[in-house]
Amino acid sequence: MVMFGNAAASPNWVLQRGLWGLMLLLSVLIYGSHAPLLTQCKVDGMIPFSSTSVVVLVELTKLVFSLLFLLTWDRELLGVAVSWHHIAPFALSALLYAANNNLVVHMQLFMDPSTYQVLSNLKIVSTALLYSLFLRQRLSMRQWLALLLLVTAGVSYSCGGLQDPGSPSEMKLHITLVGLVLISVYCLISGLSAVYTEAILKTQALPLSLQNLFLYFFGVLLNLIGYFWSSTEGGFLEGFSSWVLVIVVSQALNGLIMSVVMKHSSNITRLFIISCSILVNALLSITLFNLQLTLLFFIAVLCIGLAVHLYYGLT
Repeated sequence: MVMFGNAAASPNWVLQRGLWGLMLLLSVLIYGSHAPLLTQCKVDGMIPFSSTSVVVLVELTKLVFSLLFLLTWDRELLGVAVSWHHIAPFALSALLYAANNNLVVHMQLFMDPSTYQVLSNLKIVSTALLYSLFLRQRLSMRQWLALLLLVTAGVSYSCGGLQDPGSPSEMKLHITLVGLVLISVYCLISGLSAVYTEAILKTQALPLSLQNLFLYFFGVLLNLIGYFWSSTEGGFLEGFSSWVLVIVVSQALNGLIMSVVMKHSSNITRLFIISCSILVNALLSITLFNLQLTLLFFIAVLCIGLAVHLYYGLT
């Protein structure tokens, strides 16, 4: 129960909590709609655009938004003295994110998409372990059980929470030894990049808009290098459509929301947001693609509900 020192503080607190809840809900919606939006972009079953181009545009959009926020709400900080000690750490953060984005693409050569969807849920464990270790946030057995339930929910949903009525129900997984190594590295880097970024955002006494400016500057730079390094025939915007524009703007907005979450909450909150997005993904998949829910979906929902109760519920 929250007590207020005076009545005037109550409406302000309620407003802040309401805005925080709306922001988290928006993030759940964006996460959950990402895969259906990608499906809407397909032409003859194939993605017609360069994923590297999309990542560059997402980073550039986040950079522009961060600059606008700085000029609009934190203009008095434009003259603040900033050293390379403040800027340099974000280069490593951007490098880790860029490495992980590229690793996702190359991993597909050594496993099928279903296997990737199932095993990538292990990044929940790696993120929680690194969060506990490097940020010295001790998690109780109750909280660890909640996080393991999130893993169970993700695996259940990935193994067949949704089913095409015309496709066989049996799911076959395939992965090579190299694929196992790569998925392990992917989960490690995914957790490390998130926890490292959270540590920087919280330890620096700088406004978030300025920190985002540094992070996304390096993000644009590194991903541009990656684009030109792996550039193939075709233009930068080849295959783009209005759906791709929606993806770029929504992913940029979600990136900014995640920076707020890591600055003022934690990566654990981010993990719960991603897990809850399963509900949005299922709803859109049913509506747009006529897929059917299976028992595994309801098991996933039950696990998420129990996880939320165990981690955030009253003891």
